[in-house]
Amino acid sequence: MKWLGLAAMCVLAAGCGDNVGDSVGSSGQPAHPGEQTYNRFCLSCHAAGIAGAPKVGSPEGWAPRVAQGRDVLLQRTIDGIAPGMPARGLCRSCSDEQLADAIDYMLSRSQ
Repeated sequence: MKWLGLAAMCVLAAGCGDNVGDSVGSSGQPAHPGEQTYNRFCLSCHAAGIAGAPKVGSPEGWAPRVAQGRDVLLQRTIDGIAPGMPARGLCRSCSDEQLADAIDYMLSRSQ
């Protein structure tokens, strides 16, 4: 029941909307291609580690997932991971490429 409540919090805290486009970083340079997707749809769970989500910035949290390979990470993102991560990480409008970019963004900040 506790996991269900945490998953519900992720759903409620996730970004809304269908536009996921390019963004510009604070330096005025193009941001990482996955940064905006992460900020809108992934941050609410991955920044705090809600429902077992590996925290961005935690190499230890990501190590077992990285060991499985990037293709497995992407497929599990697409399919969802019970009990806490919904399919496509709540971004039904994201392409597989946008999801892969978000994964790359989180990994780049976590190794």
